Amino acid sequence: MNFKTAEDHIESRTRRMFRHTFLVVIGGGLAMTGLLAAGFYYASQPTILRVAVGPPNSDDLRVIQAIAQQFSRDRATIRLRVIVKDGPVQSAAALDAGEADLAVVRRDRGLPQAGQAVAILRKNLVVFIAPPPAPAPAAPKAAAKKAKKPAAKETAKDEDKKGGEKDKDEDVKKLKLEELAGKRIAVIGRTEANINLLNVILSQYAIPLDKVQITQLDTTDVGPAIRDSKVDVIMSVGPLGSRITADAVAAAARDREAPTFLAIDASEAIVERYPVYESTEIPAGAFGGAPQRPPEAVETIGFSHYIVARRTLDEAVVGDFARLLYGARQTLSNELPAIGKIEAPDTDKDAAVAVHPGAAAYLDGEQKSFFERYNDWIYYGLMILSFLGSAMAWLMNYSKADDRVDKLHALDRLLALIRTARATTDLETLNQIEAETDDILQSTIAQVENNKIDQAALQAFALALDQTRRAISDRRAALGSTPAE
Repeated sequence: MNFKTAEDHIESRTRRMFRHTFLVVIGGGLAMTGLLAAGFYYASQPTILRVAVGPPNSDDLRVIQAIAQQFSRDRATIRLRVIVKDGPVQSAAALDAGEADLAVVRRDRGLPQAGQAVAILRKNLVVFIAPPPAPAPAAPKAAAKKAKKPAAKETAKDEDKKGGEKDKDEDVKKLKLEELAGKRIAVIGRTEANINLLNVILSQYAIPLDKVQITQLDTTDVGPAIRDSKVDVIMSVGPLGSRITADAVAAAARDREAPTFLAIDASEAIVERYPVYESTEIPAGAFGGAPQRPPEAVETIGFSHYIVARRTLDEAVVGDFARLLYGARQTLSNELPAIGKIEAPDTDKDAAVAVHPGAAAYLDGEQKSFFERYNDWIYYGLMILSFLGSAMAWLMNYSKADDRVDKLHALDRLLALIRTARATTDLETLNQIEAETDDILQSTIAQVENNKIDQAALQAFALALDQTRRAISDRRAALGSTPAE
């Protein structure tokens, strides 16, 4: 009679069980480690935001580049990738097209449909400057000798001529915007935006654009361009204290005679017609000088440059960007004064320019904390971990069930061997039963050494083994044979 040894069966089941449990534990551990590593890597990576700004060599570009460098130095969670455009109009188009996440735009040129405000980068003022009249050409020497004649001999015609020239000079100094028809106007900047703005102002005074002679000057070298140009009025657009406007004011002065600042007296009417502008004034002495320039406050209009973010950009990301932006303003204001002009937009619901909810939450002190922001993720994460824990517990119980089956199989086999030993009449079969019993004993001892058998199971096994040994001994005595060696 052939018997499959219990040792082979038990060891086979033990190997399968051990391999199964080991792989499950290792797989679960690696999966959890991978999830944690991926989560940590994702959380530690900075968010890259693309910023569209222009034109090249502009103050706006320099400000954004300085902020981007500060974020990088601080190893901030937000990093900026600057995309240089030809101007604010192109920057707005880039935001609408999805090419950029942030953009610097002009309020009067239209905000992007997909954008909402994060900050006011700067406020621009319109400055009209009229240079003083050019000095009269020097008289020739011969004429100078004739001029040495007694003053009494001067004719009344000469006196009337001098009086007329004096009145002409006074008219130039008192030039007003409504008198610009037929004048030569130099507009600083080569974009169409300032030409359109000039047209808005002139239309308020019923002056068609084709009734004035317009010359556009490059912003890179304003002073020489103004001194070389024979113009009646200079138009500059920029923030208060702008270097370009200051250079224009300085270049417009002649022989220490300050230029005249033209007031936009109809500023409030223009704002009523075009709400994208603001009625404001140039403070007295805004451009320094002695006497101060201008000598008194001058009425004008202005508009703002905004940093806008895509409407679909995550609120938490925009809130973090706003926090870092206003922090950089304090850090960089001494290095680059233009950054100090950054200010918060109006967060009221009826504000003319809609503010991104993420920026509004930061500005209003309602930005969510980490746990408030990721509360749902934490909740679902705990649910998943609980599910995985339950699955691991079930697998462990399943493995233990295999252990119990193996133990019961060994006991069942011993009981079967007892019955076979009592009924056999063949000494060879009895010898096989005894050998198999020894194999079961050896396998059980190995399990005891590995702490895989508890005390109760060990006692049951000892009892079954003792009964098996006794049955073999009794049957061997009955058959009158000695144990096999």
